[in-house]
Amino acid sequence: QVELVESGGGSVQTGDSLTLSCVGSGYTFDAYAMGWFRQAPGKYREFVASISWYGDYIKYEDSLTGRFTISRDNAKNTLYLQMNNLKPDDTAEYTCAAAPGGNYYYTDAERYRFWGRGTQVSVSS
Repeated sequence: QVELVESGGGSVQTGDSLTLSCVGSGYTFDAYAMGWFRQAPGKYREFVASISWYGDYIKYEDSLTGRFTISRDNAKNTLYLQMNNLKPDDTAEYTCAAAPGGNYYYTDAERYRFWGRGTQVSVSS
């Protein structure tokens, strides 16, 4: 049974940092590209970042470059998202996902096969 479990969300203040984790199981973790998406209340889900199977290709949503860092540890079947200098606009549910054909990154949610249930991040001003 495939499972993606996120953790690390919480309530923080503007300027704080958080690191999200996503542990995958039930599939070959390092054969898949991984991504983070987020959805704020009343808004569409949006792409955050994606990383290829060995981390050699990475893509961020343009406005997040420099504040967010995606990484993965295939030995631990774990994906990370380091988020710095958080802003109220970053408030959303953050979800990790896995896409087959992992030798590149993917920004399109339709490419992703497996999804976690999400972890909430709330940033207050």
